[in-house]
Amino acid sequence: MATTVKTLPLAAPDAVPCCPPITSAELSEADAVRMAAMFKALSDPVRLRLFSRVAAHENGEACVCDIADVGVSQPTVSHHLKKLKDAGLLTSERRGTWVYYRVEPSVLAAMGQMLATGP
Repeated sequence: MATTVKTLPLAAPDAVPCCPPITSAELSEADAVRMAAMFKALSDPVRLRLFSRVAAHENGEACVCDIADVGVSQPTVSHHLKKLKDAGLLTSERRGTWVYYRVEPSVLAAMGQMLATGP
């Protein structure tokens, strides 16, 4: 059985990266704090899976009801989604009883730009 892997663009057309590539200049203290918070939030396997599910969802946003089956309780899923939001990785919108999440547009661009090795 073949597996299809959906790849995401590193940058949205209107995304503004936060930092220069790590090999081109030192990070400022503010940029380092911001990026460390993002990477720290993603260092938890459950959070990384939730972030991946939101990012890979077909229309760019995912209802919590569609991504919550990651092997932990619903309150734990809510806790992890809050950590991802607090780190600036996700945004959310409540629609009736459900909350819909989407990846903050500049996040993938910022992380990709920072990890780029340059020319």
